[in-house]
Amino acid sequence: MSKTGSGYWRRLLHRLTSDVGQLDADDLSERSQEAGAQRACDCKCGEEVVVLGRVRSVGVSPKASAPTLEAELFDGTDGVTLVWLGRRRITGIEPGRTIKASGRIAVREGRKVLYNPYYELQNTA
Repeated sequence: MSKTGSGYWRRLLHRLTSDVGQLDADDLSERSQEAGAQRACDCKCGEEVVVLGRVRSVGVSPKASAPTLEAELFDGTDGVTLVWLGRRRITGIEPGRTIKASGRIAVREGRKVLYNPYYELQNTA
């Protein structure tokens, strides 16, 4: 059997035996790399990065503190927290939406963070 054929069977077996969450993560990671974005797991503190992934959750700071909007972005390999200072809401930033974000990565409390990132909302198709 040719190498191409064995690759097909390996991918088919992987798709049949993996859980839905893992398959979704694999698809996100593949889409991210095709778009020219970096894998979140490879991003290091202080680097200028471009990441593409799906928003898992969105949170706002309490009314008493300074306005801050946070979104957890997952690209299939790792999560990156996107933080917009001075904002409580941004139209289009919602769970399930795919976003391409860029900026300088930082680490806060052991998590990767992009402060006030440039972002592009991606088509769902």
